[in-house]
Amino acid sequence: MKLIIAVIKPFKLEEVREALTTIGVQGLMVSEVKGYGRQAGHTEIYRGAEYVVNFVPKVKLEMVVDDAIVEKAVETLSTTAKTGKIGDGKIFVLDVEQAVRVRTGETGADAI
Repeated sequence: MKLIIAVIKPFKLEEVREALTTIGVQGLMVSEVKGYGRQAGHTEIYRGAEYVVNFVPKVKLEMVVDDAIVEKAVETLSTTAKTGKIGDGKIFVLDVEQAVRVRTGETGADAI
């Protein structure tokens, strides 16, 4: 099992969710986050005053998937979330040692 963490632009969330559902991802956690990468924020003009936005709003997706669909999930995430512009996001893949479904006590791949 792998934990996939993806940080994407907020307006891509629904499109990405639908694409992941079609390839068999059964569960997804979503958090609104703020951050910056190489772009280090940007400047905006609001009511005639220029100000610096240091942290850019993003959406963080977390999902645990079976090893069999990890590559497909990463490919789906990267193609669906891509706009071709700065700040499209990042994808991280980590090992998951154990998973337990609290309600039933199922473990491992059965728990996801």
